[in-house]
Amino acid sequence: MKPTFPFLLAGFSALFGSAGCSKQHEEKEEPIKFLVTSPLQQDTTITKDYVAQIHAFQHIELRALEKGYLEKIFVDEGQRVEKGQLMFQILPTLYQAELKKAQAEASFVNIEYQNTKKLADGNIVSGNELALSQAKLEKARAEVALAQAHLGFTTIRAPFSGIMDHFRARLGSLVDEGDLLTTLSDNRKMWVYYNVPEAEYLAYQAHHAATDTPMHVQLRMANNEVFDYPGVVQTIEADFNSETGNIAFRATFPNPKGLLRNGETGSVLMTVPLPHALIVPQKATFEVLEKKFMYVVDSRSVVHQREVTVAAEMPDLYILSSGLKAGEKIMLEGIRKVKDGDKISFTYQDPKAVISHLKTYSE
Repeated sequence: MKPTFPFLLAGFSALFGSAGCSKQHEEKEEPIKFLVTSPLQQDTTITKDYVAQIHAFQHIELRALEKGYLEKIFVDEGQRVEKGQLMFQILPTLYQAELKKAQAEASFVNIEYQNTKKLADGNIVSGNELALSQAKLEKARAEVALAQAHLGFTTIRAPFSGIMDHFRARLGSLVDEGDLLTTLSDNRKMWVYYNVPEAEYLAYQAHHAATDTPMHVQLRMANNEVFDYPGVVQTIEADFNSETGNIAFRATFPNPKGLLRNGETGSVLMTVPLPHALIVPQKATFEVLEKKFMYVVDSRSVVHQREVTVAAEMPDLYILSSGLKAGEKIMLEGIRKVKDGDKISFTYQDPKAVISHLKTYSE
């Protein structure tokens, strides 16, 4: 009887081992259920940013109109000046002398004219001589007006209210006609220019035609803060840039506090309408060689790898332009656990419920 016990023990071990293997085999064969959903199709909007250049709506160069020494400067760099305020004085001595000379000549010619007129009234000289004398007088008066204009050009006044830039010529400098003295900017309103791709331009035009309302935009400044006052798109240039495929927009921003200055840079934040947009969660995609792919589940529960094109990006979401149709089923989770051609078991979740658990999106 003693030899029988080891065989009996071995039999029980084999039996329990067989039962354990069978249980493990059953657990391994239990199918994994993957979460599947569909793209959500609806009208939405996205906010896109565009590199922008900021300009004062009036920005001019102040130049010397006459040659001479810069005798006086009545303003300072960065100062706000009012319309008509005296800014620069070019030494007027020469032009004052020319004016006095022209006035003296005009007085002399006027005396000649008066004498000729008396003679003509007495029929002593002909009417032609009187007309010639009158023409000389008018010419002399024109010379006076010209000398007065030249003298006036030696004083330079602000053509509008604005802020001065730095001086381009210093006190006592000899300036020639046309030399730059400074620039002047009216910063009450700012013109902000940015370039928009053709597809987004067409979407903007369609939205504008449907609503007949101006588009409001915002400005993100260089410190990443959003400017307090929204702007309005007022002008679109006539032609597209053939090299970039873009067209320039111009938005006007109020600048009551004078924070914005000519020459600044920033980004325009523009809301772009996307009708019938196809929205999918970002986590349902994967990337291969810088291309985006998704797993599409067919009617036989077989997954197929498919390339998709992303038109726009929102937090946790992609908006697709091609590669997928509304109503198709896509794998939401477990995309790293399957390969092209695998048959899966899945649970379907409504796309609205899926997206509601992600970050907010535009209705």
